[in-house]
Amino acid sequence: MGLHPEELFYADTHEWARKEGDGSITVGITDHAQQALGDVVYVELPKVGAEVLVGAQTGIVESVKAASDIFAPVDGTVMAINDALADEPEQINEDPYHKGWFYRLMPEDPRQLDTLLSAAAYRALHTVLE
Repeated sequence: MGLHPEELFYADTHEWARKEGDGSITVGITDHAQQALGDVVYVELPKVGAEVLVGAQTGIVESVKAASDIFAPVDGTVMAINDALADEPEQINEDPYHKGWFYRLMPEDPRQLDTLLSAAAYRALHTVLE
């Protein structure tokens, strides 16, 4: 199983969320998810300014094996997307927690992060599933 940084929050749908210093939330998929997908060849991200709701589809990541939906871990407004992924989707495989981030949003209610899984809980969930 892959790495799961302790400072991140995790959705059971394999997205991670990182609280930034300005109060925004950066979102991506976990190392576990990118390994399961295999080589990523395309990613569709939400539009800047889009309002998203927790659990709503915010994009699609496609690999040589499958396509998978990306879901919002919290309610909020998309502030930025990782434009580099259009030309270099492999960054999701190479560095899912840094260069391979998907988008940043300003959360409606930052307390929603507390409803997500800790790294330990995410690891435990996947130990059961594997």
